Amino acid sequence: MAPRVLVLRAPGTNCDLETSHAFELAGAIPSSIHIRELRSNTVLAKDFQILVIPGGFSYGDDAGAGTLFAHQLGHFLGDTLCEFRDQGKLILGICNGFQVLLKSGLLLPHDEDGPVATLTTNTCGRYLDTWVHLRAFPHNCPFVGALDRIMLPVAHGEGRFLVRESWIREGIDRSGQGVLRFCPSTENPGQTDYNPNGSDLNIAGLCDPTGQVFGLMPHPERHIYPTQNPTWTRQENADSADGLQIFRNAVAWFV
Repeated sequence: MAPRVLVLRAPGTNCDLETSHAFELAGAIPSSIHIRELRSNTVLAKDFQILVIPGGFSYGDDAGAGTLFAHQLGHFLGDTLCEFRDQGKLILGICNGFQVLLKSGLLLPHDEDGPVATLTTNTCGRYLDTWVHLRAFPHNCPFVGALDRIMLPVAHGEGRFLVRESWIREGIDRSGQGVLRFCPSTENPGQTDYNPNGSDLNIAGLCDPTGQVFGLMPHPERHIYPTQNPTWTRQENADSADGLQIFRNAVAWFV
């Protein structure tokens, strides 16, 4: 049977419809649920195999991007999401959803000094809206699967992955959790400005140790049709859509 996807939204979420459509194209059955509904009835999560937090500006990002949504998850739904993961299910966070997962401690557990890493203001000091080239290092993350090089759009003001200490950075690098990283294009291998937000380790996407929880700053739901890529007429595989494969990989985990 096709896996069911819980698209978890909050006030300010604005990419839920596109994310639901992407999962439909990939063969899943999505349902959009407000966080208030899940908080009042956590047993709802048992009916789903994939949970996704889409992009947007949850709660207006008034206390920092994803901060209030992360507080909601950590304090009210932390046990529910850990149980969801421990049952072999998948959790995905896109852009604002990545910020939520990281700040809630679900991707990288906090220690006695607090978060070990965060997503903060881009080094350029402004909002970015552009296409980027990415290299995949699948490790044990089913979302990334057999991907190698892909191209996706980014749209964020606080997408810089910043690690608190150098020893933590080295641990993340060695663990293989940085499964999606900014890279130069194959046409311009000498490019030096390929990391648009200044992220440590060039990280654009990160998974937890199990590989089942994955967050990324680029928007795969915005590249599910070939013609969404501005260079599609010049691509060798002009009929492919890189973002759609991430959703297909998640669905294939269950079918």
